[in-house]
Amino acid sequence: MNADDLERAVTAIRDGGLVVYPTETVYGLGADALDSDAVERVFAVKGRDRSKPVSFAVPTFEAAVEEGYVRVSDREREFAEEFLPGPVTLLCERRGVISDTLTAGNDRVGVRVPDCEPALEFLEHAERPITATSANVSGEPSAKRVDDIGEQVLDEAVVLEADYLYDSPQRSAGDESEPASTVVDIASGTIHRRGALDDEIEAWLEEQ
Repeated sequence: MNADDLERAVTAIRDGGLVVYPTETVYGLGADALDSDAVERVFAVKGRDRSKPVSFAVPTFEAAVEEGYVRVSDREREFAEEFLPGPVTLLCERRGVISDTLTAGNDRVGVRVPDCEPALEFLEHAERPITATSANVSGEPSAKRVDDIGEQVLDEAVVLEADYLYDSPQRSAGDESEPASTVVDIASGTIHRRGALDDEIEAWLEEQ
């Protein structure tokens, strides 16, 4: 990844701005997940219903725990060791630093650790949790390429591109037209959204 582009993206995050960044599934729209005003910008740009929570991404699952963003059970740790990094969003109990704005008032929040080197590099340099939601206007298809992203989003965000990700194996997983991470709540044994690796995750839940 171009160092100048990375620095622009990190600066944008620290200034409360938005960044379009690649993952192994679709392009995400990032903001400082601890900054309620920045999270509000994500909702506004996407035209997203405030009743729908947004997840956050971190470079490692342990970072989410050690930085005090979430509380996790032993079983959630076991799941994370098996499936993260990967195209999975794991719902965990949020701690006080995570705001109602991000979670829509829910007591659990989605944690994402992308299996994507450019995304992980971005997350490591940002040194804070970044919103993990697709870089599209709500109701429109998720973006597998920057060219798929609407002007409403692009006009508001710094863009980190990674063209070689277009042929990532995960992009053919789940729904071909709109690949996404699988959202799972280990505490209740529930898959809230099926996507990449959903069959493997379902099998893991059944075996536990």
